[in-house]
Amino acid sequence: MKLHQLENRAQSGYVTWGATWEKGTVREDSSFVLTNEKGETVPVQSSVAAYWPDHSVKWTSHSADAALIGACGEILPTEEKRNSERIAIEERENCLAVTAGSVSVNVRKTGNPVLTNLKCAGEKEIREARLILILEETAADGEDIYKKQSTYYGETREVQVEECGELKCVIRIEGVHRAKKNGRECCPFVLRVTIWNGSSKVDFQHTFIYDGNVSSDSLKGLGIQFLTGLEGAVYNRHVRMLGDHGDFHEPAVLLTIWRPRIPMEWYEAQLRGEELPTEDEVAEPFRQALEAMPIWNNYRLLQDAASHYVIEKQTSQTGCCFIEAQHGNRAPGAMAFGDAKGGFLVGKKDFWQKYPSSFEVNGLAEEETCATVWFWSPQVRAFDYRHYATRGYSQAYYEGFDEFGATPYGIANTNECSIEGYNGMIVSCDRLQVFNRQVQKPAVYLGDISYYHELRAFGYWSLKETGSAMERWLEDQLERAVDFYKNEVEIRNWYGFYNYGDFMHTYDRVRHCWKYDMGGYAWQNTELVPTLWLWLYFMRTQREDVFVLAEAMSRHCSEVDTYHMGPYKGIGSRHNVRHWGCSCKEARIGMAGHHRYYYYLTGDGRMKDVFDDVKDGDFALLNIDPLRFFYEKEKMVSPTHARSGPDWSTFCSNWMTQWERFDDKTYLEKIRTGIEDLKQTPLKLVSGSDFEYDPADSHLRYIGEKSGGGSHLQICMGGAQVWSELTLLLDDPEWTKMYADYGRFYYSTAEEQAEQSNGFVKGRFLSIPYLAAATGAFGAWYHQDEKLAKTTWRILMRAMISDYDTDGLQIHPVKDAGNQESLPEIDWVTTNFVSQWCLNVIMVLEFIRDQLPADWEEMKELMKGMPNDGFHKC
Repeated sequence: MKLHQLENRAQSGYVTWGATWEKGTVREDSSFVLTNEKGETVPVQSSVAAYWPDHSVKWTSHSADAALIGACGEILPTEEKRNSERIAIEERENCLAVTAGSVSVNVRKTGNPVLTNLKCAGEKEIREARLILILEETAADGEDIYKKQSTYYGETREVQVEECGELKCVIRIEGVHRAKKNGRECCPFVLRVTIWNGSSKVDFQHTFIYDGNVSSDSLKGLGIQFLTGLEGAVYNRHVRMLGDHGDFHEPAVLLTIWRPRIPMEWYEAQLRGEELPTEDEVAEPFRQALEAMPIWNNYRLLQDAASHYVIEKQTSQTGCCFIEAQHGNRAPGAMAFGDAKGGFLVGKKDFWQKYPSSFEVNGLAEEETCATVWFWSPQVRAFDYRHYATRGYSQAYYEGFDEFGATPYGIANTNECSIEGYNGMIVSCDRLQVFNRQVQKPAVYLGDISYYHELRAFGYWSLKETGSAMERWLEDQLERAVDFYKNEVEIRNWYGFYNYGDFMHTYDRVRHCWKYDMGGYAWQNTELVPTLWLWLYFMRTQREDVFVLAEAMSRHCSEVDTYHMGPYKGIGSRHNVRHWGCSCKEARIGMAGHHRYYYYLTGDGRMKDVFDDVKDGDFALLNIDPLRFFYEKEKMVSPTHARSGPDWSTFCSNWMTQWERFDDKTYLEKIRTGIEDLKQTPLKLVSGSDFEYDPADSHLRYIGEKSGGGSHLQICMGGAQVWSELTLLLDDPEWTKMYADYGRFYYSTAEEQAEQSNGFVKGRFLSIPYLAAATGAFGAWYHQDEKLAKTTWRILMRAMISDYDTDGLQIHPVKDAGNQESLPEIDWVTTNFVSQWCLNVIMVLEFIRDQLPADWEEMKELMKGMPNDGFHKC
């Protein structure tokens, strides 16, 4: 597999990426050779990430130094066995002692702190690394309000060596936060510590799971603290923080004073970061000057909004305030601190995007210094987990049901940070910027677009082609869609700890904003799979800005919109004002298929937990039947219900992921069980879509031709993508035909439905037809049905154009609206429509491109006589 680096990424630093292989070509015990653009062999660590059904290797994960690979390279399987020495792990009574080149650390097996004696290449040592959580409880007494803050520290309960090779070691630490004062345990955590052999940077991936009392446990602070010791003259102790332009750099004592005078060249040298003589080496007037000046002991940088940060500092004297040092827009997310012998660089990924983030350095002038990376800064208002209302608004605002179902119990949030040691005086701004680039934009290596397409990586999708006028128009619409949402993220400030990565659902053309306050019209929460749209658009363009959107969406949706513990573990919450607000808790939100792209392309460790959480998500339906308001419980035979789509289709995605990752045939059999059940129904995949379901045996029990939520739900929540990919993996021609027949049936007339069903159905209404375009196109391709192909194009195009409007996704500027001087607006837009229309175009082109009219004249002829009532803008 030939490799190239994604544009606009770091050119150095150790990275992990994925490679995919043709079925039957790579064995499980194969080794791999990595060469760079010069043909030189580069050290690489490799592992298997997924298998084909024949147990040959489908996906692999590789780690190497981007500086050695360069802009391009090649990864090849080889039969030659490599005997490289692994990173050393010594198991001791209370810890695992890890040594990798210039890095060493003790990972505690139990208790607090989680790490001790961390050395990252420099002379300095992190004595302790501990996780900190602050919860706030508010009480009112008349007009008086009381707030109580309780501090918790992370305690390790389980340590696992998740990966260890010659270049990379990942230690997975699992535990819970424990109150310092009363011992209460709350909010589990998972911390992944990645150590590289050849790099002095240590990476942390921190996952926080909320299980507090929603009425009393507000999030006041969450972070990682690093305790170290500084020494020597306080005026040689510095802090440097990156800002919008350049940096903020100060020593603990600034050598500029009215009386007694200190030579200006000393001050200038100090601000250049040069080491100055110790107090024993300077004259008495200098020592007197030091005693007369304030010592700045504590520094903090707070990003309190996506467009504002402030740097503050405080003296070493007790009971004094912080003073403001600098205001700015977006802090890049890195700082450094230390003394004359060395110190540390610290960075947090998505620092301003996931505000409120902050850095703190406390005790810069003392013997013990504590640096904290705050994922939620205690300097801002505590996060309130309560819902925005005490009831649901099913009819008024498109919420699931009128019952109250908002609960954050079990949601998660994952953040990443890194630390690196250095020797000598404070590092330069340039050095800190290089480090920050590796944290914010690590290198990403990819194969050629055509290579992925040829191997059917992630199933069926089309290559970009612009040979005809209509192909160019379609590609223009796809590009406009992504560019519009990329800009909306910025214009609408879709940032923040619990929001970054998600889009909103429906636009309000009157207020010129999204319906942020209207129930199910607010946050999207994976509704109609914008995840799949973004990832497949990335697969066919490899645009870096699209990767950023898709990565952020996968991280958000897999964490915040999905439950990771409790009665709803493995499923998620439907779209709402609050990400966990809707009373509909459904499997589709947690579907593994949303995030397979991210995992296989990058090897992201947290996704392993996510896939493990959702693989048995069908059991959560025992706690919340998705059709509980449509059927009487006492008349049921099976314990719950599952629609063939989106419930069972989601289970297929989860099971398929578990099957391919581990070649776990147990989960393959679950898929086959459901397929065999469908084969026994009168209309096979067309039947239902409501079924009774038992997670214990994975059986779908046929209960007639009923579809409580609408037939379109079978395919618009990822069903089309999951089922079509299964046709490539399962050696089951009947299943392939079942799927193709379903696509044909969806677009059939009443007479054709009666013929195809032997009279069983005489005119079933199948809703929102453009959502089934990818399925219809598969049916046309499979059956070589030209009429069906033309019908599919007509329906898909009518959704975007009419006889009087062919603008498509056309932006119209609105003056002084949306808090913009000129607001670029598409006033009819919904994320449901854009996601599904774009996703269907990407797939339909793969199956029936040859039936796409070449130009507008041919398109008008194809659309002739078709009513405009399918036009989405209506």
